Amino acid sequence: MLLALGSGLLIAFRFSDSFESGTIKQLIFIVVATLVLTYIFIKVSLFFFSKLKNRWLLEYRWEFIAVFIVFAITGSTAGRISSPVMEFIGLDYESISGWLYWPLRIILIFPLYQILLLIVAWIFGQYKFFYSFEKKMLSRMGLGFLFKSKTE
Repeated sequence: MLLALGSGLLIAFRFSDSFESGTIKQLIFIVVATLVLTYIFIKVSLFFFSKLKNRWLLEYRWEFIAVFIVFAITGSTAGRISSPVMEFIGLDYESISGWLYWPLRIILIFPLYQILLLIVAWIFGQYKFFYSFEKKMLSRMGLGFLFKSKTE
């Protein structure tokens, strides 16, 4: 709720430049625009939550919160770790072209992210959800053979 309010306020401030600074018209515009944008952000967020609830089959709100925290921590960690790993293997932004550096970094982040996702998910008690999430995602990418059992 506070995030939606803050986002609405920032956007309202950006668009209030067309009014003379410090006038009552500008203040009214900022207040009304903030409230309208906050309402829209909350409605859109609730709509997406309901869609995800049906898709992910999570029962409790705390599970949603844990899943979002896992995604946030994993993405941030993978991004932070990839640069030192690139430097460790001798590839840094100054030594090779950006056209080569960024695709290599993304290719490096991908397996790192998959491993980190399961580790962080385990810490937050969401290993089962993320293991099936990864199986589904990697299977759609043509990497389903990584999860085939040896008895098949």
